[in-house]
Amino acid sequence: MRTVIRGLGELCITAGLVLMLFVTYELWGTGQYTRDQQDRLTDQLLDRWKADEVTTEKVEIGAGIAMIRVPEFGDDYGFVVVEGVERDDLRKGPGHYPGSAMPGEVGNFVLSGHRTTYSAPFSDLGELERGDEILVDTREKQYVYEVTGRDIVEPSAVEVTAPVPYHPGKKARERLITLTTCHPKYSDAERMIVFGELTAAKPRVPSAAAPQAGRAAE
Repeated sequence: MRTVIRGLGELCITAGLVLMLFVTYELWGTGQYTRDQQDRLTDQLLDRWKADEVTTEKVEIGAGIAMIRVPEFGDDYGFVVVEGVERDDLRKGPGHYPGSAMPGEVGNFVLSGHRTTYSAPFSDLGELERGDEILVDTREKQYVYEVTGRDIVEPSAVEVTAPVPYHPGKKARERLITLTTCHPKYSDAERMIVFGELTAAKPRVPSAAAPQAGRAAE
């Protein structure tokens, strides 16, 4: 009996260590991967923006298209937005739904991001309130979106990503933003959705935007 109890105890200790290592990797290891990717994407994006020749070529999946900052999340918060929302894309940072509006365009600029792992860019999405600002920097412009609402939906509720949220097929006339992430934290049972609308578009100031945007938060 003592041998059995000792063996069970050793198994529990081993299982506990394995679980601890797994949690450490999920929270720190994946975050380090995203930070490395964000550093690389930031350099590539800023190099493109500094280029003399402005091109209109299609952005490749996984490449950076803009920078997102949320003042409510602090001065250190900033991510490069990547094109695409597949698993590999979202490991690099928040992703833009291909086919949805681009920053500042009429329609719905739709982004998705992790809430707990891979630097958790949308970890604090639930803290945003009506009137809070979401800043999106592109090569020439900074677009200022204002939060208008929040909802919790089923994962199948793709209508929230329509050009006019909840109204698929309706012609868009406004310039909107929609942020999506898993809900609740550590679960993908539902989706948290934050909606916003464009309130201003002004020239981007490179010296002010570049240092903090695109560097993943701890």
